[in-house]
Amino acid sequence: MTYTEITSLALIIVVLVDIFVFKTSMLTTRGFWASYAIVLPFQLLTNWWLTSNEIVIYSPDAIIGLRVAGAPIEDLLFGFAMMVGFLSFWVYRNERRAAIASASR
Repeated sequence: MTYTEITSLALIIVVLVDIFVFKTSMLTTRGFWASYAIVLPFQLLTNWWLTSNEIVIYSPDAIIGLRVAGAPIEDLLFGFAMMVGFLSFWVYRNERRAAIASASR
């Protein structure tokens, strides 16, 4: 699988799990987008630094070629998928813990 395929699959899976399994609808919350606005500049800076210093090198055959801040767009989308997945799971887990705690009272 190419990085593009892996990234696309990860993004689809994370969004579907968020909507249908965890049911947090993370992408519809202002809190998520505010968090992403904070994380994005640091992700772009890190991606730029790693690729411009050739610490990370991508095979042209594994990416579509579109770059943002020197890194493939796939990096941006994969980071987005990781953030959605992590925050969705975190909210789900905390809501579940709260429900269990209130049910045991």
